[in-house]
Amino acid sequence: MKRAVLALLTVVLAALSLLCSCETAPEPCADKLGCVDLGPDEPLTLGVVQALSGKVAPLGQDQIRGLELALASRGNKVLGRTVKLMTEDTGCNAEGGANAALKLVADPKVLAIFGTTCSGAAASTAEVMSKAGLAMISGNNSAPFLTAIGGHRAPKWQTGYLRTAPNEESAGPAAARFAYEKLGIRKAATINDGDIYTKGLTNGFREEFEQLGGKIVLDATVNKNDANMEPVLTTVINSRAEMVFFPLFQPEGNHVLLQARKMPALAKTVLMSDGSLIENSFIQAVQAAAIGMYFVGPTPPKRTPELEKLEAEYKARYHGSPPTYYFINAFDAAGILFAAIEKAAVKGGNGRLRIGRQALRDALYSTTGYPGLTGSLTCDEFGDCAAQSFNVLRLTDPTSGVEGLKGNVEFTYAPKR
Repeated sequence: MKRAVLALLTVVLAALSLLCSCETAPEPCADKLGCVDLGPDEPLTLGVVQALSGKVAPLGQDQIRGLELALASRGNKVLGRTVKLMTEDTGCNAEGGANAALKLVADPKVLAIFGTTCSGAAASTAEVMSKAGLAMISGNNSAPFLTAIGGHRAPKWQTGYLRTAPNEESAGPAAARFAYEKLGIRKAATINDGDIYTKGLTNGFREEFEQLGGKIVLDATVNKNDANMEPVLTTVINSRAEMVFFPLFQPEGNHVLLQARKMPALAKTVLMSDGSLIENSFIQAVQAAAIGMYFVGPTPPKRTPELEKLEAEYKARYHGSPPTYYFINAFDAAGILFAAIEKAAVKGGNGRLRIGRQALRDALYSTTGYPGLTGSLTCDEFGDCAAQSFNVLRLTDPTSGVEGLKGNVEFTYAPKR
């Protein structure tokens, strides 16, 4: 009798065990791009792709700081889980972006990519990311070629890529309008470095300037890492340009400015760059040489108690003031990503979690009226989440740094979205 009871109990327990294992077994993934399945103790893994070496490193570091501050605002957890960051350096170039992306997409646990710093690296990173079925969001990229131009898909557009920095499609036109209408410039030269970001800005400047009635007397290209700018500046002199628009990064932008100031023939030539040089390290490097120089860049976010609180947290955590305000765009980009992850996630039995890759993309693109510190953010079909508004600034006092420069607004251009 006892043996029969024991045998019966063994059968029942085996059946119950089988039933429980069936109930907790994950269902097949129905997401067309695949799923990321996490056990009860596994962290959420995000790839971080930024420029962390060279002169552009402060911008990349600030993107990471914006991400860290966004995480800190949530107690360093999303969906009750810790967040693991896998960080790669792009070196601010296309090859670096592609290599970084290839490393990240090889890990099936990487849920999404946060980056990049530079638009040139973004194009190659986004291509790899998109083909692998991931999502990617940036708080710093702004080249028109990445998302949309004139309301149409841009050449480097990739599905799954979004950004919270404003599309600089209107930055070139803003600079051109200011030059033509406010300064009376009729002949201008442009200098790019062959990057999709700088070419996008100089192309936008040229089109608007010519439409207004101006003439581009020189459309020049220098190479990244060029130090001797005398040849191109001599060509500027020979072209008799009244103005030079050079939306270059450091160190090339520094070289153009410093060497132009040493050429008497350019003493009265107007010099203008863009947001890539609205940065404290640039001002500290060039000092008085930048006096009188113009910059076109995104209109800063409105001052709010929430923004002031974030800036105070930044100073306390990193023991200094932010070199630019792009960390705020990064903070908002991270917030949108975290909210989308929460929306796309499906909780399973025994603390398991599943996030569909297409579901995450859909959640990102459906972002509407997100209360960002840079303003209300709504992501469109091309991945642009921020409205376009640009200021033209003039530097008069290098000792006041970026804060002083941002306060010296000469012109604002904000086309309707």
